[in-house]
Amino acid sequence: MADYSTLSLAELDDRIAVVRDNIRQLIEQAAAASGERNEERVSERLEQQNAELDALSKARDARSVRR
Repeated sequence: MADYSTLSLAELDDRIAVVRDNIRQLIEQAAAASGERNEERVSERLEQQNAELDALSKARDARSVRR
C-alpha cells in the first residue's frame, strides 16, 4: 500500500476523486464486459481501486483529525 502521509489534504481529496472516477469507469466496463477473463480482470482492478480508496480516505480522516 502506498504511503499517503506526505500528501496535503487537498492532494488527498484530488486523489480520492481520481480513484472514485476510476471505480465508476470500471463498473461501466464490468457491465459491458463479456467473457469470464474480462470480468475477472475488471473485478481485480475494482478490488485494487477500492483498497486504495479506503487507504486514501483513512489518510484524509487522520489528517483532518490532526488539524
